[in-house]
Amino acid sequence: MKEMKGHLILLMGPMGSGKGTLVKHVQEQFPELQFAVSGTTRNMRPGETDGVEYYFLTTDEFDEKVKNNDFLEWAEFSGNKYGTLKSEILEQLDKGKVVLNEIELQGVQQLLPIVPEANRTLVYVESGQWESLRDRALARAPISEEHLVLRHERYLEEIQMKPYADVIIQNENNKQEDAKQQMANVVQDVFSKVNI
Repeated sequence: MKEMKGHLILLMGPMGSGKGTLVKHVQEQFPELQFAVSGTTRNMRPGETDGVEYYFLTTDEFDEKVKNNDFLEWAEFSGNKYGTLKSEILEQLDKGKVVLNEIELQGVQQLLPIVPEANRTLVYVESGQWESLRDRALARAPISEEHLVLRHERYLEEIQMKPYADVIIQNENNKQEDAKQQMANVVQDVFSKVNI
């Protein structure tokens, strides 16, 4: 691990904070940026493609990868399993690539001892208080009270990631363009360090 040449950008933040929009923006701006595709047992949603948003795995396939030690980290949320594949991160870092990975709190805690501090940047997306996230979610689609309670519990877990961050991006209402620019600046800064 000491000889790692590349750099890992870990993107963290609560559900609905706009992480996906920021990922899409920097993927368009930096075609050489590698995006680590995670594995999951959750069902594919309309418009998703296997191997693009996620590798969609059966529970048996996922468990086999766990048994074979194919994941750097994995966790279970809302009855579905999610994991970061070693091949998506370590192999790319060894080649000197810059890799972007959207990650959960448990994943961050498991990855910190594996990827040296000099080879990683943790970015937290700040998107306001629970009330504004709840209102944003309700504006997109109707959500049951039970599901809202589960989302709130998840939000309370996710905001625990903030103290781990090297960079905090403000992505509250009306700040999306600023947030995109901040994210692009982080990626540009990482590329300038890696290419020295």
